[in-house]
Amino acid sequence: MDTRTPQQRHKNMAAIHSKNTKPEVLVRRYLWGQGFRYRLNNPRLPGHPDIVLRKYRTCIFVNGCFWHGHEGCKYFVMPKTNIDFWRKKIQRNKERDKEEQRQLAKMGWHCITVWECELKPKVREKTLESLAYTLNHIYLEDRSVKYKLPEENEMQIAAESFNEQ
Repeated sequence: MDTRTPQQRHKNMAAIHSKNTKPEVLVRRYLWGQGFRYRLNNPRLPGHPDIVLRKYRTCIFVNGCFWHGHEGCKYFVMPKTNIDFWRKKIQRNKERDKEEQRQLAKMGWHCITVWECELKPKVREKTLESLAYTLNHIYLEDRSVKYKLPEENEMQIAAESFNEQ
């Protein structure tokens, strides 16, 4: 049983930083080094995305596995105390994340989530290279000209052949 008062719990949780976390800084340094330019925590967008790349119409969220309830991740373990509080809190976070990304998609933004566990040393390089590949793919896809050739039976005939009889 947690014997701390709500004020004490809040004080401890206030010490958790939501900006400039180590995983977020890793992603930012990589992107900058690869020539990607971005803005941080845009207050005009839903959810204040961690990284905003306007040129790519893409928002990147760098999520902690515990705080955002990363399903199937070994770093997401529900605390043994105050279970009801944590279950509700993490569920609210997950629902808020989905809603914010839905709103961003309606506004024409692409959303990418990078999980804390994907930035562990063993898989970090692969994750970051995949992120750069995805951003370049988005850029090319958004700017490619989409041609649809008409089907043969849809083509209009400019001049009809003249049959002599």
